[in-house]
Amino acid sequence: MTSRQKQILKIIIKEYTETAIPVGSKELVVKYKLPFSSATLRNEMVALEKEGLLKKAHISSGRIPTDKSYRYFVDHLVERKDTSVEYQKKLELELLKMRTQNIKLERNVGKMLSTMSKCLVISGAIDSGEYQSFGIHNLLDSPELTNLDDFSKITTVLDTIDEKVDAILKKAEKGEVKILIGKENPVKEIQDSSMVVSHYEDKDGKDRIIALIGPKNMKYGKNKKLIEFAKKLLRGGGASKVAVLFLVGGEAIVKFM
Repeated sequence: MTSRQKQILKIIIKEYTETAIPVGSKELVVKYKLPFSSATLRNEMVALEKEGLLKKAHISSGRIPTDKSYRYFVDHLVERKDTSVEYQKKLELELLKMRTQNIKLERNVGKMLSTMSKCLVISGAIDSGEYQSFGIHNLLDSPELTNLDDFSKITTVLDTIDEKVDAILKKAEKGEVKILIGKENPVKEIQDSSMVVSHYEDKDGKDRIIALIGPKNMKYGKNKKLIEFAKKLLRGGGASKVAVLFLVGGEAIVKFM
């Protein structure tokens, strides 16, 4: 792939992530001030389509990324910088509140994670087979997952998640955060979605799993960071950098050092 094609693919994925609308050449040239014509861009998009990296949603529509292009993006183009510092601070602040109020940690971290990622969150203990889910309404709000049949398949998976965990764990080695895109997902009912999943040990040495399930145009870099940080909190880490907590007009304010 040429450097120009890499640039184009990255822009198309960025645009589709933000809009969930098939991407056309004219709009991209104007919006991103590209140093070449829309005709050149169309030719490059045709070349990317021939390589299986783009496809047309309809005959006369713009193009959308494929599973192959998302995988290339995650492996080679996604920005490595930490894009979720703001979210980490929110999670740490909420963790501090929960510890103070003796609120169950896992449930509330799951809720916050679903809110911040706009995805469905599944978490639980592998040893006991007890799992909980948060934020399924986020999938209803996703423009990419408007098919009721697909949504029905996802709810079916939630009802039988204990039967699916073994297949997921075969794809996720303990300690790592794994991104499974489309048909890479071992759960066939949700192969039109993507999953960011981690298998880890908690502070008591028990095996646990935490996963985000969402549209293929999710923000992979951000969601991977969120999973990494949530896992840290659930293992008993995090919030160690909190220096000061005080109230201003009833609002909790935290300073991170």
